[in-house]
Amino acid sequence: MGVKEYLIERMTQGAIHMALLDPDKQGAEEAGVIARRMKEAGTDAVMIGGSTGVTSENLGETARSIREASGLPTIHFPGNPAALSEDVDAIFFMSMVNSTMPFWIIEAQASAAERIKGLGVETISLGYIVVEPGMTVGQVGKADTVKHGETSRAVGYALACEMLGMDLVYLEAGSGADRPVPPDMISAVKKAVSIPLIVGGGIRTPEAARAARLAGADAIVTGTFVERCSDDTMLRSVVEASKRG
Repeated sequence: MGVKEYLIERMTQGAIHMALLDPDKQGAEEAGVIARRMKEAGTDAVMIGGSTGVTSENLGETARSIREASGLPTIHFPGNPAALSEDVDAIFFMSMVNSTMPFWIIEAQASAAERIKGLGVETISLGYIVVEPGMTVGQVGKADTVKHGETSRAVGYALACEMLGMDLVYLEAGSGADRPVPPDMISAVKKAVSIPLIVGGGIRTPEAARAARLAGADAIVTGTFVERCSDDTMLRSVVEASKRG
């Protein structure tokens, strides 16, 4: 079973949780330890990536460590076209659709496509929509962030992603955001599209995770929270709120 098929199958049973680990924030061994804790907490997959500092070397080392420690699927969440590895199980082949730079919309993807095909890594197409505050990813990607009151704009981007044939759409507030994507925006996008909806950024409590799930998120991503939280009970609570209640 491929990673996309695995994710879709899990989503048919309810919302899923994915952890996001940045190879530039901790060593590969520590990433493996975190992944093991997340597996025990009930997470479904581990995304690997970051806006800066990711190389092919630390990406591959981190993917191997996570796989050995947890057995969870690893999905590369790319921050630049230079850092690629055959050690991940899949890569989100993504376009930041509200970037003001063609590089992040299609040029980076075109520059990496031949190499990715040569690596033989499964690709999962993803429309990436950066919502305010956007944080580092919004700054690096020169995003024209969707404001919290611009629900119709978010819906338009999401529908365009679906009509372009993308597998998934992702509403991203940015790692470490002080406020997550608003539930009303999540709900409006979910009602408009038929492809799965991922939501991430600023989710660090069970209440925030539950709000995103109840609004319609098919997958909830937590990154900074996962990397910083040493309380396994809290980790489990956020994962459970993302998936159930």
